[in-house]
Amino acid sequence: MPDLPSHARVVIIGGGIVGCSVAYHLTRLGWTDVVLLERKQLTSGTTWHAAGLIAQLRATANMTRLAKYSQELYGDLEAETGVATGFRRVGSITVALTEERREELWRQAAMARAFGVEIEEITPDEVGARYPHLNLDGVLGGVYLPKDGQGDPANIALALAKGARQRGAVVRERVKVTGIARDGRRVTGVDWQDEEGGAGHIACDHIVNCAGMWGHEVGRMTGTNVPLQACEHFYIVSEPIAGLTQLPVLRVPDECAYYKEDAGKLMLGAFEPVSKPWGMAGIPDSFEFDQLPEDFDHFEPILEAAVNRMPMLGTAGIHTFFNGPESFTPDDAYHLGLAPGMDNVWVAAGFNSIGIQSAGGAGMALAQWMEDGEKPFDLGDVDISRMQPFQGNRRYLVERSTETLGLLYADHFPFRQKATARGVRRSPLHGALAARGAVFGELAGWERANWFARPGQKAEYAYSWKRQNFFDNVAEELAAVRSNVGLYDMSSFGKLRVEGPEAEVFLNHVCGADMSVPAGKIVYTQFLNPRGGIEADVTVTRLSETAYLVVTPAATRLADETWLRRHLGDYRAVITDVTAGEAVLAVMGPKSRDLMQAVSPDDFSNAVNPFGTAQQIELGLGLARVHRVSYVGELGWEIYVSADMAAHAFETLLDAGEGMGLKLCGMHMMDCARIEKAFRHFGHDITCEDHVLEAGLGFAVKTAKPEFIGRDAVLRKKEAGLERRLLQFRLTDPEPLLYHNEPILRDGQIVGYLSSGAYGHHLGGAIGLGYVPCTGETAQQVLASRYEIDVAGTQVAAEASLKPMYDPKSERVRA
Repeated sequence: MPDLPSHARVVIIGGGIVGCSVAYHLTRLGWTDVVLLERKQLTSGTTWHAAGLIAQLRATANMTRLAKYSQELYGDLEAETGVATGFRRVGSITVALTEERREELWRQAAMARAFGVEIEEITPDEVGARYPHLNLDGVLGGVYLPKDGQGDPANIALALAKGARQRGAVVRERVKVTGIARDGRRVTGVDWQDEEGGAGHIACDHIVNCAGMWGHEVGRMTGTNVPLQACEHFYIVSEPIAGLTQLPVLRVPDECAYYKEDAGKLMLGAFEPVSKPWGMAGIPDSFEFDQLPEDFDHFEPILEAAVNRMPMLGTAGIHTFFNGPESFTPDDAYHLGLAPGMDNVWVAAGFNSIGIQSAGGAGMALAQWMEDGEKPFDLGDVDISRMQPFQGNRRYLVERSTETLGLLYADHFPFRQKATARGVRRSPLHGALAARGAVFGELAGWERANWFARPGQKAEYAYSWKRQNFFDNVAEELAAVRSNVGLYDMSSFGKLRVEGPEAEVFLNHVCGADMSVPAGKIVYTQFLNPRGGIEADVTVTRLSETAYLVVTPAATRLADETWLRRHLGDYRAVITDVTAGEAVLAVMGPKSRDLMQAVSPDDFSNAVNPFGTAQQIELGLGLARVHRVSYVGELGWEIYVSADMAAHAFETLLDAGEGMGLKLCGMHMMDCARIEKAFRHFGHDITCEDHVLEAGLGFAVKTAKPEFIGRDAVLRKKEAGLERRLLQFRLTDPEPLLYHNEPILRDGQIVGYLSSGAYGHHLGGAIGLGYVPCTGETAQQVLASRYEIDVAGTQVAAEASLKPMYDPKSERVRA
């Protein structure tokens, strides 16, 4: 019987590289009673057969920070533990076979410079010099990262486990967790059983789900949603090749392939466009270091292209054809953090074939989060609270996973939409919008009209890094909103009703702004953390003495509800998600008052319905509530109408708008309009590590209130002064496009990167927002510099502003 304690501070379920990393990092922070339980043998699920590619550059600054940390950690582990990790900095090359891919790589190289990652754009001849075995036919260029590496995945995991043991962790193999005891929002302990029939219970303060492809099942045991699906993952290893010496890792994403030299052999791995989900009927209980049946027909197209690209593969012979399972999430980002619905259940799972390069950083970040009770920095990309409850649906996971594996090597075009498992959540107006040319995108499962095709135009995306096929459509939609009137569907807004005798005092505790306002008042506010960082960006409408409506972005509804519930404590208030109960139609533009007056007998004047207030109205034959707010910088109303009356409200508005030139608009227009007005976008421009004052949102914080989360941090920052400021930039050349993460150069030096970007059709150029260091400087000094933005390696002059370039005094929204 294993020697297991009856109590632990934390039980980690799963002994792959991620579970070992979490144990290692918790013990490094001084946690001693750490127990890691592995059902079979350490690394026996997915870790043992991973390719072991260790790259630094990821899609965002913080994911890159974690990948760089992993690399540095693995470089030092061997000295600390005596376990050989096989870690070598061999460098990596990624090549482009199309102009679009080359632009993607050039943009990634610019981003890498902003993130402090060493990278070099190289010509086809330079690719050939660094990788002489490659057939250069069709190669247009590439990028070289000298510090990328490769390692032995199983030994890295075993080294992490040894490091954890050396600092007191209990790591036990062949012990399966069979049950989890819960009391309300907390887990109280785990039941275990070993292979000899021994069993017991460990009471614990926390558990961490590091169960890899079993993570979904373990999540269900804890009452939490961990959406992931195992897929088959293929690679081949050649026979030894005479004279083959150490080479960089090579990626040819346009052929879905990667190559790795290892001990004189060549490995070819694949991320095929349509993958094969596995384990739909459950993973066999006996699974341990198992391989899946070969499927040569499935792999053959990749191999055929690879033999042409790497001629030596055609003559070397195949030593191993390997097929093993790995788990994939619905959006290709892994799951990390405190699970919604529970207060002591943590998740680190679903690593989408990048578990080895991610595990060190993910373990470090999660351990720090567990130690401090708050995220060490913005982890929004991977925070488990981004997952919607429906995404745990098994059929959804199987359908989506056929696509997500291949997306790792597909072109990462701006605005690229997932093609599988679509149509789950639809607004009541979906059919009416589709009939009028709407082209839908998906966010948190919601189908949302992103743009409208003209008659005769194909109502679908044609992706590119240049101007896409909807560019002119969006320009026309924006022109309507800026000069006349536009209508768009915002039913996907999250809507949380907070009510009860202490709703006001509770929201005053959580929100930076003052909630002690009359009924009908709308307050723009943030939920702050104790550091003054922004956890949520919402509007709160007081409906009555005891009831408020918190309106959140669609993507963060669950995260925002979770934040509220975690801080509810003993306040006498109830939180209810009422998102599906009301549709929301936005009517925006200088003629929006005329349109509202045409559909309702109520008064929309400033005297009766000033900016920042809500009122009940009659609309057509029905009823609605209008909120006078705007995310596009124009006079306008958001119309909240019960789902049953939404179609009638829509038809009434369309009929009345027919003679006024009313235009249907989409989300891309809204993004262009909001960036012209320098309105912040949560998750890009404002995150939990962006101080509310440095984000330029001090006007929304009322420190006169005696107490709220983050108040002390706001007062401290006011006294100490800002270390950085969020600026708005406009490219002076109207041609280049901005998306986000482009480097900001100040007087020739990289000082930051854009947090968001879009085209400002009204302002006549691409617009970006981004933070610039400013310690000890006045606003005038910050603006006195020369600014440029690096767009795919070309430095483009930019105007900078602290005030919105469009309608800086907000006269239009208050008209």
